[in-house]
Amino acid sequence: MVRLFILALFFAGSAWANEAQIRKILEPKLGGAKIEGVQPSPIAGLREVWFRTERGMRLVYTDANANYLIDGNIHDVRRAMQDVTEERLRKLNAIKFESLPLDLAVKVQRGNGKRVLAMFSDPYCPACRQFERVLAQVDDVTIHIFMYPVIRPENADHSRAVWCSADRAKAWLELAAQARPKVPAAGTSCANPVDKVVELGHKLGVNSTPTLILANGERVSGGLQPDDLKDLLDRTAAARR
Repeated sequence: MVRLFILALFFAGSAWANEAQIRKILEPKLGGAKIEGVQPSPIAGLREVWFRTERGMRLVYTDANANYLIDGNIHDVRRAMQDVTEERLRKLNAIKFESLPLDLAVKVQRGNGKRVLAMFSDPYCPACRQFERVLAQVDDVTIHIFMYPVIRPENADHSRAVWCSADRAKAWLELAAQARPKVPAAGTSCANPVDKVVELGHKLGVNSTPTLILANGERVSGGLQPDDLKDLLDRTAAARR
């Protein structure tokens, strides 16, 4: 038992030494970024290394001695080419869903609304407009839309007019989901949260639209296909029960 305990301490010490060495070697190579964590990757012999940037967490891979650096995504062929790196980044960039100021978001509910999703979206972002067509195929969901006019900031008043509309959900869908954007006629004289949302997005490192935040706090940059979105909504809803 004593011998096993000594061996365990030896290997634990080696692991810490490797992590310290990885940090010492790689941090100067990462533009001075501070490495926030090192742990074994899904591939034997590789370590995953994550560090924070202005655009959120980044993930790279290295060997135990930090002789090599791999900047790319790992796909698991056993799970239909599941992007393991993207899956891990969703967890690293996760925030508490309950911490989001949902009072600053436009609420769109379909069906019973029992599944929830938050989304940073610019109504003039082509990918966002395309993703609205995907969202239209998903039932029993509540979508909290943070209007984030960063693609066409000159049209930010259109988002402000959505907020000033009597039916914000309808106004948003007419602006962001129709083939031709319909600018609300409500004007922009009411108090609105658009500037606060832009500030919030910068604080959270939202650098692309659409950016989705799932019920478990995991973040997805870019749109999803309907089946993939439904699967994520179901899995995150089940995890919260």
